Amino acid sequence: MLNLSSFKPLILPALENSLPKTFQELTLRNLSLYDFQVDSNQSGEVAALRLEAEPRLPGIILTEEGHISGMISRQRFLEYLSRPFGRELFLKRSLKTLYEFAYTDFLMMPGDTKVIEASSKALQRPTNQAYEPIVVEIEPYVYRILDVHHLLTAQCHIHQLASNLLHELYQELETAHQKLELQASLDALTQVANRRRFDEYLAQQWLQMSKQQSPISIIMADIDCFKGYNDTYGHQAGDKCIKQVALGINQAVQTSLKTNKENLVARYGGEEFAIVLPQMNAIDAVSIAEQIRSHVKSLNITHKASVASKVVTLSLGVATTIPQLSSSREALIAEADRALYQAKIQGRDRVILS
Repeated sequence: MLNLSSFKPLILPALENSLPKTFQELTLRNLSLYDFQVDSNQSGEVAALRLEAEPRLPGIILTEEGHISGMISRQRFLEYLSRPFGRELFLKRSLKTLYEFAYTDFLMMPGDTKVIEASSKALQRPTNQAYEPIVVEIEPYVYRILDVHHLLTAQCHIHQLASNLLHELYQELETAHQKLELQASLDALTQVANRRRFDEYLAQQWLQMSKQQSPISIIMADIDCFKGYNDTYGHQAGDKCIKQVALGINQAVQTSLKTNKENLVARYGGEEFAIVLPQMNAIDAVSIAEQIRSHVKSLNITHKASVASKVVTLSLGVATTIPQLSSSREALIAEADRALYQAKIQGRDRVILS
């Protein structure tokens, strides 16, 4: 199983590099800011008319001689106007007067503050102020007002993008891991399973067949007189021969009507191959072995140094058992090896059942 946490040092830089610059460097200045900066000595009526004309305007920034003196949110402004005699008290008076009643701590940040940092600070405020607008200082004495809803929406977009990219990176890592696992289980020369995969697979199927009390068969196959082939044609030709034989064995196994998708063809070592056939009895396993022998011989790979034939042939040993707690996989392999040895000493190019 792939442990993705081990890839954390790889994921984070990849994520950072994958995020578009507009999201990596998104600041308050880049968001939808509102411009309602008025002198605190102006009347409340000025603010009321503006807020009425712009329903999305989140509040009012108050200044004195260009310096910020406070901020009144739309909600607080309308709340005080709606109180008994509120309109009479505040519409004709200065906004400074209203601010004395509606005062609350306000949050101001520079325009280059990152969205993630700003939203974190905004939500750390007391509950009754968490959704108060934020004052953004674009440059000295130039202020804008930001609705926290817009800030949090921008943060959600960033998190969604980051989540999507993480998902894609995890998928890529899973795919890469599967490819590595596949490469690690294949023989580099023949592209059939290697000895490591053979051992793993036999152990898995042995356990499963022991639970089901079903037979499992192994075929051990060896290219006849292969040392002579290498001595005659050279090692490069020998490698090519092994590849052709591996392909032929695989084709014969896969096209046999008696096999299922659970079989495995592996290069056991050198010029020797092993075939694992779960749920296969001895009679059917011998039939498969004969098909393999016949198919490889029909490839007509010239072999002048062979004492068995003028073409490349195989000797094959077959062993079958129903796995028990008292038996072992090694014993089954040894039985198939002994049968293969008997095929060799009896003249090669043949199948022997243990």
